[in-house]
Amino acid sequence: MFDKKRKKSSLSLKLKIATNLALCTLVVSIGALCLSPLSKEISTKGEDQQIYRSAGENAVGVSLMFNVYWGTDEVYRILEILQAHEAKATFFIGGSWADDNVACLKAIHEKGHEIGNHGYFHKDHKKLSVAENEKEISNCNRFIELAIGEKVTLFAPPSGSYGDTMLTACKTLGMKTVLWSKDTIDWRDKNAKIIYTRATKNVKKGDFILMHPMAETADALELILNYYENNSLKTVTVSENLQEKV
Repeated sequence: MFDKKRKKSSLSLKLKIATNLALCTLVVSIGALCLSPLSKEISTKGEDQQIYRSAGENAVGVSLMFNVYWGTDEVYRILEILQAHEAKATFFIGGSWADDNVACLKAIHEKGHEIGNHGYFHKDHKKLSVAENEKEISNCNRFIELAIGEKVTLFAPPSGSYGDTMLTACKTLGMKTVLWSKDTIDWRDKNAKIIYTRATKNVKKGDFILMHPMAETADALELILNYYENNSLKTVTVSENLQEKV
């Protein structure tokens, strides 16, 4: 009887030790996971392929970026206001829009503004394969280049959606990926006062400010440019801000 109790006690002790060891191992594993750096959604395998969110410390001014898939009448209004202030901007053009608005596309170029690529059909480039990205971007490039006779080097992914496949495609095509440092969200809020505030609050040299050809954006643009001028901020293209030859 005594031996049976002793064996039972020994078995219980071994079970407790095993349980404690398992718990310790689990705690250590969880701790290591929590303390380790989180993996990035986008890998760093293409570190030489930079994503430009601003012009950095060597910037010469502020860059207004207009993503264009609609609003042809507003584009013409915006061009008039920019010209009155001797300001330059970068227009990222949707190929399907340009296909129906060649005259407007040429007007943007003739006014001395920079033309960038915004994809042909406004797709989610993060979800596209490398080949699909190349097709979407290069088709837009070819159309723009035929219209204005100038090579396109900047790409702004629709909705700012990007991934490794898109970065690989841009590198293959010799394109730079451009996002923004300030977003006016004009397409959603459609309020000139809000757009003005988002384009001017804490603005500094090097900022890339995202806009669209909305009526409210055109309404706010005069005041935005006045604010920049009053605060000694020059309005320049993205490439000029990056101090690279357009």
